[in-house]
Amino acid sequence: MHSSRPYIARALYQWLLDNELTPYIVVDAEQEGVEVPGEFVQNGQIVLNMGVSAIRDLSMENDAIAFSARFGGKPTQLMVPMEALIAIYGRENGVGMVFGHEPEMPEQAADDETRDDSAGPALASVDDSDESSGGEDSTATSGEEAPKKARPSLRVVK
Repeated sequence: MHSSRPYIARALYQWLLDNELTPYIVVDAEQEGVEVPGEFVQNGQIVLNMGVSAIRDLSMENDAIAFSARFGGKPTQLMVPMEALIAIYGRENGVGMVFGHEPEMPEQAADDETRDDSAGPALASVDDSDESSGGEDSTATSGEEAPKKARPSLRVVK
């Protein structure tokens, strides 16, 4: 399963621009693959202005954010892997989102033959006689049809 971080980051970036705010990102500069000017890193992090007038050639892909910006008048190519993105917010009001650590998702095997079925959950058939003989709700005897259960419903709790 793909990480939701790049999708949410792109949506928040666009939302901030639509609301005429200046997008800023907070980056973990110590992560592998991060390419930012080291002299601007503080406490292992760097805050980058992602405003339209501050950057060029923006690319927000699923694996990384890449763009050009000027630091001290010098053009610099920046690379921020999505795992290093800590937060995105609007400079004017601080509205945005801080990203937490995502759990590791197991990769789906492309070929079912190579998958080890003993490692995960499995489905098994359930004998109908077990269902009708043990429960309090069960009134069916052998040969009778079990009563139908109500459909599950969603209840909003405030």
